[in-house]
Amino acid sequence: MNNTKISRLRFAHLPTPIETLPRLSDALGGPRLLVKRDDQTGLAFGGNKTRKLEFLVAEARDQGAKTLISGGALQSNHCRQTAAAAARFGFKCILVLSGEKPKQASANLLLDELFGAEIVHLADRTDRDELLQETFDRAAKEGTKPYLVPYGGSNATGALGYAFAMKEVIEQNLHADWIVFATSSGGTHAGLLLGQRVFGYKGKVLGISVDGSEEWLKENVSKLASLASAKLGKHIEFAPEDVSVNASYCSAGYGVLTEREREAIHLFARAEGLLLDPVYTGRAAAGMIDLIRKGFFRKDETVLFLHTGGQPALFAHQYADNL
Repeated sequence: MNNTKISRLRFAHLPTPIETLPRLSDALGGPRLLVKRDDQTGLAFGGNKTRKLEFLVAEARDQGAKTLISGGALQSNHCRQTAAAAARFGFKCILVLSGEKPKQASANLLLDELFGAEIVHLADRTDRDELLQETFDRAAKEGTKPYLVPYGGSNATGALGYAFAMKEVIEQNLHADWIVFATSSGGTHAGLLLGQRVFGYKGKVLGISVDGSEEWLKENVSKLASLASAKLGKHIEFAPEDVSVNASYCSAGYGVLTEREREAIHLFARAEGLLLDPVYTGRAAAGMIDLIRKGFFRKDETVLFLHTGGQPALFAHQYADNL
């Protein structure tokens, strides 16, 4: 990596700790387990999007933006952290959220409102891209200088957050043979892949898909990592085959709580006093647990589970009622 200047606002609580999970390891009879606590990044209950927003909000500021616009599901962790970042740095925030509007806001949606975000609701996720663009165009016409924060913070700029997170993991000097995490919009995955190459991480990086197909994720993550590499000063061309994905655990659909997620959430809570969320870390942990039981990881290996946050969703009515 050369000395290309990268604009960044440092507000995350870093480095996040790495902790051992001895009781969970014993309960599963599998490999040594560690957890990287990116649920403790500090902004609005933390989560992985905070690392991305350090670069995205800096870019918005550098472009003279006054409004942050983004979108996601009704209980989006990304939107919650985007709204908090907007409040902290003096931006207006508009969020386009898909899902039926509840009678009473709870969990992440409640926090969005507390941070002063303007909420644009729509029922069907399939129309979200169009409404997001319409919202951006309207804000631009009104002169509020909008900056579009992509879904999940997942573009070349946002991916830098996890390229540097990989550097942080290496510097913490707790070697893991595998890093396992939830992958969806691809930015975290792309950043880790880029950081692995640039900073020389020797282990393997495995994303457990929350909703996307293996083919889509391999294509998207490799493209994002390639684009992000240029921002570090030297283009690296990543290919789909460079991306490790397991998409065996997402057939139920996005945000659908199955018995696998329920078991993972209860097991982490009761073995380690550690809370997962029902959409992302719950599904990734469920996949990791199943892979351990199937002998995918050797017993003498060390597996680092990247906890990407999202616990406020535990208090959303549609999940709390089914846990």
